[in-house]
Amino acid sequence: MWRYFVRVCRHLRKSSRAFLIWMALLQAFPPAADAHEIRPAIADLTLSGAELRLEIRLTAEALLARIDLTAVTDTNAAEGNAEYDRLRILPPEEIRRLLREDWPRLARKITVMAGDMAVDLTLNRVTVAAIGNARLPRDTGLSLSGTLPDDGSPIRIGWDADLGALVIRETGPEELAYTGYLSGGDLTPPLPRTGGAAAGRVGVLIDYIGIGFTHIVPKGLDHVLFVLGLFLLSPKPGPLLWQVTAFGVAHTLTLALGILGIVTVPANIVGPLIAASIVYVGIENVFSRNMPPWRPVVVFVFGLLHGLGFASVLEEVGLPPTAFFTGLAGFSIGVELGLLAVLALALLLVGLPFRNHDRRRISIPASLVIAAIGAWWTMERIFL
Repeated sequence: MWRYFVRVCRHLRKSSRAFLIWMALLQAFPPAADAHEIRPAIADLTLSGAELRLEIRLTAEALLARIDLTAVTDTNAAEGNAEYDRLRILPPEEIRRLLREDWPRLARKITVMAGDMAVDLTLNRVTVAAIGNARLPRDTGLSLSGTLPDDGSPIRIGWDADLGALVIRETGPEELAYTGYLSGGDLTPPLPRTGGAAAGRVGVLIDYIGIGFTHIVPKGLDHVLFVLGLFLLSPKPGPLLWQVTAFGVAHTLTLALGILGIVTVPANIVGPLIAASIVYVGIENVFSRNMPPWRPVVVFVFGLLHGLGFASVLEEVGLPPTAFFTGLAGFSIGVELGLLAVLALALLLVGLPFRNHDRRRISIPASLVIAAIGAWWTMERIFL
């Protein structure tokens, strides 16, 4: 094995093209030691007579650091990341104090409309999780309330784009249930206070396709690296189709089983195994000139792991009780579209310009980069 490693290093040293690929991948998928993924905030809405209640779960440190979440997926890539890291290690009572002080500014960024009338919100309670792993986002809960006019006008809710994505879930009687994914400063459609469903199945399907897609592009770097590893072994349609099909069937299966509660595996086990799957694919690409006959089976097994990861994300967002399977199908479709978009981009940037698929100068060095990033993530998720 050492002899093969030495050969690979020589190829890298002699090839400027390989060097560029290494640099491009490292820029696109940095194995950052302090990666803080930005998650969508989740708001549970309750309408009761003339009272509106919002229970919002979010990452308060990003808001307090005034990070613009419009176009970033990781706080390390944002202006204000140093302040974010400082806030991450503050005790919960300090975060609560800072949020109450900053509430007048934050309140102006949250929009609640009853017909044409703006509804003022009161901050009733702030709950902040204890300091845990400073590398991971911690949850903060905001309990808000507002008084509605007595004209029965429908409600629209949203917030400014710089606060990031927002998932709105209306609780209460099933016929009133609504779930929406808002980004870019969007507002919900008008939500009636009584009678009739707030959102149709087509709207739920579209919303959850968006949630699934954004989980891959731009947020799912581990899943992206895995499918790029499948592409690098052989971009030819036949072998690639076998691998992608095996992966798609597997992750769809465990996504459904996981969200239904039939199969549950702790995130601290699934996360390192997903990272390890990236290592395996990258290393096997180095030592295999063509797709081994066992490769689709291995990809299927790894796809089961990735599906459990998808399920954990969907559990956080939740599914509308009146359109549970519609939301599940939409999320799965969105994930598939995201993966296909990654493969299409790889085909345009690598597959078409380099039709001969130069294994020495493209596939091997890029696969080694993918394996190295996966190895780093594996160690990080186990020990850090």
